[in-house]
Formats: sequence, structure tokens, C-alpha cells
Amino acid sequence: MSIDYQAGADGIATLTWQMSDAPMNVLNAASMAAYADAVQRAIADPAVKGVIVTSGKPEFIAGGDLNMLLAFDDAQAMTLFTEELHALMRGIEKSGKPFVAALNGSALGGGYEVALSCHRRIAADNPKAQIGLPEVGLGLLPGGGGTQRLPRLIGIRPALPFLLEGKKVSPAQALKAGMVDELVAPAELLERARAWLLAARPEDTIQPWDRKGFKLPGGPVQSPAGYETFTAGNALLRAKTFGNYPAPEAIMSCVYNGCQVDIDTALKVEAREFVKLTVGTVSKNMIRTLFFGIGEAGKLAARPKGVPPASHRRVGILGAGMMGAGIACAAAEAGLDVVLLDTTAELAARGKAYGEARWAKQVEQGRLSTEKCTTLAARVRSTADFAALDGCDIVVEAVFEDRALKADVTRKAEAQLAPDTIFASNTSTLPITGLAQASVRPANFIGLHFFSPAEKMPLVEVIVGKATSEQCLARALDFVKALRKTPIVVNDSRGFYTSRVFSTYVGEGLTLLSEGVAPALIENAGRMAGMPVGPLALADEVSLELMARIRRQTAADLGAAYQRSAVDEVCDRMVDGALGRLGKKAGKGFYEYPQGAAKHLWAGLPDLWKPAPVQPGAAEVIQRLMAIQSIETVRCLEEGVLRAPIDADVGAILGWGFPAYLGGPIGQIHSRGVAAFVADCDDLARRHGPRFEPPKSLRAMAAEGKAFFAR
Repeated sequence: MSIDYQAGADGIATLTWQMSDAPMNVLNAASMAAYADAVQRAIADPAVKGVIVTSGKPEFIAGGDLNMLLAFDDAQAMTLFTEELHALMRGIEKSGKPFVAALNGSALGGGYEVALSCHRRIAADNPKAQIGLPEVGLGLLPGGGGTQRLPRLIGIRPALPFLLEGKKVSPAQALKAGMVDELVAPAELLERARAWLLAARPEDTIQPWDRKGFKLPGGPVQSPAGYETFTAGNALLRAKTFGNYPAPEAIMSCVYNGCQVDIDTALKVEAREFVKLTVGTVSKNMIRTLFFGIGEAGKLAARPKGVPPASHRRVGILGAGMMGAGIACAAAEAGLDVVLLDTTAELAARGKAYGEARWAKQVEQGRLSTEKCTTLAARVRSTADFAALDGCDIVVEAVFEDRALKADVTRKAEAQLAPDTIFASNTSTLPITGLAQASVRPANFIGLHFFSPAEKMPLVEVIVGKATSEQCLARALDFVKALRKTPIVVNDSRGFYTSRVFSTYVGEGLTLLSEGVAPALIENAGRMAGMPVGPLALADEVSLELMARIRRQTAADLGAAYQRSAVDEVCDRMVDGALGRLGKKAGKGFYEYPQGAAKHLWAGLPDLWKPAPVQPGAAEVIQRLMAIQSIETVRCLEEGVLRAPIDADVGAILGWGFPAYLGGPIGQIHSRGVAAFVADCDDLARRHGPRFEPPKSLRAMAAEGKAFFAR
């Protein structure tokens, strides 16, 4: 049952959303058909004077059914569904009977659009509830009238942040914004809704946009304010997205065009844009990875079955540098006690001070109470004494990428730990199986690769060594979840998955530089592709010195099997000798970092590598920067480093900011089509070298007509 229908003797019908086959109420073909039947029943019954729309679940309606939207690729079928949805909502508005939405919990996306079609919206004062239209975050726009009703309700300029940014607010904030009409205690919600209906006047059954002489709050599109909003808004949008994300542009088009015509014509404008987005590849990429992929990872889908859940109360962290201090922050904020250890008490205290400064700033901003700040600081104990690790449930090693140093701290820490304590290395490149050789209990040894800044970045790459037990993996995943982070599980190898593939983006940028491609072109192409920053800026952030050190360690480990490349040449030239341009930390790398001014590319760069006589086009540079990441990702799948294609996409988007519109490195291939991508790679390999050769498994998929993801 989707909708419970109850009509009282007072003439008030209550339609309660109560989907029995889903954890939350969602809009899909079945639920909308049931809702339409209930609405028509209430409208047709002369004894019904007014209608309450509410929910029997903790939330009101969570939005559209994303399984349905992911499966839709028929524009005609999607158009019919959208037209029926709009007809239902317009039928409510023009029924002559008052409808009130009683929002007992979160009303998001299509759920809030259901509320917008009612004549009044009353929300329970539930600070945990959220109200908004977040569809843009999944490559969509509100397709149930949201792009037309919200601007008509609160004005174009106030509505745009909710539409373009997917902004979600509490019921109290929604009342202040004009998105709901009343805020009441939860226990009084239905009675207040009933009282309003019983007192409703004929004019209360007419929506503002259906009244004669209606004018948009804040002024129309064709006004000085409107000109400023749309001219500046479109320019800012283009600068931010480079046209890679069609949803924000479609939203702007819907609001601009729709708010100049009547509501029924406006809904046709919205429907057209909504259908284009739902059957397009960008929304499907974003839904698949951002919603389903990240959702499953967050639920610990990779956790071994049959291992009892582990609770973590006390964590030890070895190394109080930026990474260790960041992990300490995350652990303290998750309610864990932390032992933060370094070689000296002063260095350990400096790491603790990092967290204290973060929390003090939050107090200044009004985001944290003074009492909470004191509590968080008290959870972190800084020390240089390994004996303080006694009693820890898990220890995370976050020292420099040096195998001997890591082995030393492993032995010293394990001497103080209980036999079942987990030891996790935060290494970003060194194989876990090799590091575990320093451990007396390798079954309890695992890799937990955090990303900088660790207190903010959502991903943790969990690396399973050859000796790592299922119990260790399960308990490590429980720890990651306790930190409120999203894990992906990978098998052991040099660089694992994220560092290995991420380095190809930076490496291709350095290769382009060595070929004489203009530095500004390389950087702009990276950002135009949708990466957070260009590859040269990223190299500076990571540290050219660190990159050179890792490559030297790798060369030492592999011996004659190591093959130098243009990346080694560039790193050596920048780091060694008189240049000493080590990266951002040193204040100079590919960029200059003047105090009090924006960073800019170092003017001496073009002198180090002879400019190419013919510069490539931006499209070619973009293709090289992005294709190399997908190729290396397939190699990781082929070698068994990655366990599933969706893990690759989740890790790339959360770990190093791979563009969400592509869905991830595998999503990029899936969108292009495997056969077409293989042909692209063959062409790149002919022109730029064997690193672009498509892996054998990918060529086999192309020959067999296979895809990575089912429809």
C-alpha cells in the first residue's frame, strides 16, 4: 500500500504516504498512481471539504525513485510520466478544494514539489528534517514543477540557490525563506492542518500564480534585477562548470523562460528540459556513482559477513604531522580517545595544536560551543612515549614514506599493544604485504590510506595485504565508518589504486610540459575537463620533493625493472640542483606563491623546456589527461587490485576529485562506449606512445560488445 485514505466526519480527508515496499516514501509510477487515485477520490467526494497530505514514515517524501530514473532511457515514456505528474499537481491546485501539506519530516526533491502543489505547507519543528530541491547534485532538475513554483513563491533570486546548488535547510530556515507557511510542534501538526482547512476561505484554494494580476516576488525576468541575475549568473555558472554539467544550465533556462509565461506553459518548458536530463548520460553517471555507489560503500557492502561488529574507543596515531594531526581531528570529532605520538613531546603537541586551532576557529564562527571545543581537545593526548599506546583498539601509522622508518615504529608500537589490536599503515604507495613483514602479527596488519586534509576528505582506501585476515578487514571498516568516512576496499600492490591512477593525471601533465606544451594550456585543460586543479598545481600541492622521493624508492625496489620516464626528468630538474623548486610547501614549484597575492605560474617554466612548434588544441590535451586515468584504472581491475568497477568510480570522485559528470574513470569509458574508447586509445598510442595502449581485457570487452554497467 502506498497511500492510506481516511475521511473524517468533519469533512477532512487525510492522505498518508506509507510505501510498504521501500524504506522511505519516493515518487515512482506505482506511488504516483496510488496518490492520483486518492486525490481524485477526495476531489470527487462532495462530503470532503479539504485534504491533508502527510506521511506515516519518519520522513515526508524523500524525492524521486532513483532506480526508476536510472532505468529510464526512453524520452517518450519519460515525457508521458512527467506530463501525468504535472497534470496531477495542477489538478490539485485547480480542484476548488484546499489541500495542505503536513510535513512531519524531510521533504526533498519531488517530496517538496508535492508540498508546493498544495495550497499551504505546515512543517513540524524538527531540526533534523531537511527541506529543499537537491536534484542538481545528481545531474537533474526538479521535474515536478519545482523550477516554476518556487520562484513564483519566493522570487527568482532567492530561489536560485535552492535550485542551482541543491541547498537544503531546516524547517525553521524554510519558514524564514518563505518555503513553508507555518512551523508547529510535531504533536500539533495534523490538528493545525485540520484547523486551517476548516477555516479555509474560497480564495485559499487558489495558488498565488493562478490569481489575476499575479506578479513575481522581487520583480520579473525582464527587470534590472532580472538582467543582473541572469547575465551574471550565467557567466559565473560557465566559469564554474565549463559547460560539463547540463543540469545547472537547464535550470537557468527553465527559470528564465518559464517565469515569462503562464504556469501551464512554464511546466511544459520544465518538462522538456527534465526529460533531456533524465535520459542523458550525465545524470545516469552521477546517480550510479554519487547515490548508489557511495551509498553502498558507506553501508560497508565490502565488509566480510559473519564478523561481529567492532566498537572502537581508543586510537593511537603514530606521526603528528599534517596527516596524523588530521586523522586525530577526525577521530576526536567521532567521539574516540586519541593518543597522538611523535618523536618528541613538542612535535606531538604541535600536532594536537592543529586540531585545537581548527576547533577554536569553529567556535569563532558559531559552529561549535566552547564546551564542545574543550571536550574535543581533552580527547587528544599528545606524547612521545610508546607506552601510552597501551589499551588502544587500533593504531594508525602516519609517518614518512620510508620503509625502514615504518618498520621501526611498527615494532615499537606492537610491543605495547594487545595481541588482537589492529595495526594500520597510512602509506600512500608502499605495498602493505611488504610493510607487514615488520609485524609479529601480519593477520592484524592492514592499510588505511587517508587523503589530505584527513579531517575533511571523505574517502579512506582500505588495502588488504596477503596475510590480512577477514576479521581485521571487518574491524578496520568499522573504524572507518566510526570516523564517518566512506571506504573502498582494494587488494595490495604498489600505489594501490588511488595513488597509482591519480599519479597518471599528474604524470601526463608533466609529460606534456616536457614536450613543450604551454604550461597555461596544460593547467586550463585540466580545469576545463572538470578536475579541481590543473596537474602542475596538483604536483605542487603533493610536493615535487615527495614525488621525487617516491620515484627513487620505487626505482630502488624494482631495480632493473624500473623504467624512467619524462616524469622523472621533470621532477629531477625541478627538485635537484640550483632550482630547488620543491612545491607549494617550499613556496615555489611550478607556481610562485607570493604572500598576500594569488599564486601564478612561474615565469621561468617555458625556458626549461623548448616550446613545441605547434601547440595542441585544448580538446587533445583534455583527452590525454582524462584517458590515461581510465586506462590505468582498467589495468587495476585487470590485475585484481580493484574488486569492482564501481569501487574505482567512488574512489576517484571522493579521493582526487575526478569529475562527477563522467561518473568516474570507468564511468567515462561506459559513457563513451567500450569499443569507441578502445579506438580512441589506439589512436593516442600511435601518436603518443604505448602508455595509451588499451589493456587486453578492455579490447576483449569491445570485441564482445560488453559494457561495465547494466542498463
